Amino acid sequence: MTDDLDLFRLDDLLSPEDMALRGRIRDWVTTRFNPEVNRCWNDATFPLELVPEIAALGLFGGNIQGYGCAGWNALTYGVALQELERGDSGLRTMASVQGALAMNAIHMFGSEEQKKLWLPAMARGEKLGCFGLTEPNHGSNPGGMETRAVVTHDGYELTGSKMWIGSGTVADVAVVWAKVDGVPDLDANSPAAVRGFLVERGTPGFQASVIEGKYSLRIGITCRLEFQQCRITHTALLPGTNGLKSPLQCLNHARYGIAWGVLGAAQACFAEARDYALQRQQFGKPLASFQLVQQKLAQMATEITNAQLLAYRLAQLKDAGKATHVQISIAKRHNVAVALGVARTAREILGGVGILDQHVAFRHLCNLESVQTYEGTDDMHQLILGEHLTGISAFA
Repeated sequence: MTDDLDLFRLDDLLSPEDMALRGRIRDWVTTRFNPEVNRCWNDATFPLELVPEIAALGLFGGNIQGYGCAGWNALTYGVALQELERGDSGLRTMASVQGALAMNAIHMFGSEEQKKLWLPAMARGEKLGCFGLTEPNHGSNPGGMETRAVVTHDGYELTGSKMWIGSGTVADVAVVWAKVDGVPDLDANSPAAVRGFLVERGTPGFQASVIEGKYSLRIGITCRLEFQQCRITHTALLPGTNGLKSPLQCLNHARYGIAWGVLGAAQACFAEARDYALQRQQFGKPLASFQLVQQKLAQMATEITNAQLLAYRLAQLKDAGKATHVQISIAKRHNVAVALGVARTAREILGGVGILDQHVAFRHLCNLESVQTYEGTDDMHQLILGEHLTGISAFA
């Protein structure tokens, strides 16, 4: 019996370097992050003092080539995020917001000057970023975006608000998506009018505030962004952005990371439930000796293995440049659903003590409710697949 649930020998697909990296991140999560989990969960705070250590592991922009980034392939990047979420979804979310969203937006759509200014410092954790797309009235419909960028004589004036933005209050730079007004031959109500802008913390008219009262993803800084006559210069525009498809490309990077990350949460819950079932005595014998408990463990192991196979194949496709947004949607919704089911079953096996903070299953369960919602709800990803299968869009 092993702590790693690898029934189909998927570790054989990893290089020695991948295995070593996985070990380093797992050791760091175990020794540096996990001792802080309950304190941060209860306080609803993120341990920002650990940011330099997260950066030193290569976890900020790990998939980006150059600019001081690790330059990992898709498989290595996925394995790394899996180990982060073995600790907590909020930990992996922080790295995803920084790298998959903010840094990837700058890398894909920024000027060379913008890349050199921000990416090396963000890779080192010296600067933090956030990604302002979702709005209060348009969670699953970014095309309904109300935030506007009005052209001025020396730049743009931003007005609007964003919601559910990770790292918003601690970010040094916000990647903000807005529809541009004041450009000839461009309908500002069209998704094609969407452009990305870099808004630095402290810019007049820009405010960020923490969303209070969360029961989920408490180890995460989730914020509102407000823009009131926020004046920015022409150099704030990400010149390569071209319509709503630009932020959606960033979301595909984040969704890929989620499909991998939740495997770590699921594996942590499974290991805890199995160990508890082996140690806990009921009716004079271990819980693990009862058929119903073994059935639950077998089903959990089967579902995790299916999710692993999906993630590994998606990594192969991504490294070959063949991964599609439909495949990423399938993997995101499927693997999150698997992780949620595993967390719930693990909590059942733990019984009453499963609600205590000395165990991880209930915390992962609460977090995964948020992960199922962000970066596209389960329903939205099913509609993406439905459109692919029928050729008919059901979004409008």
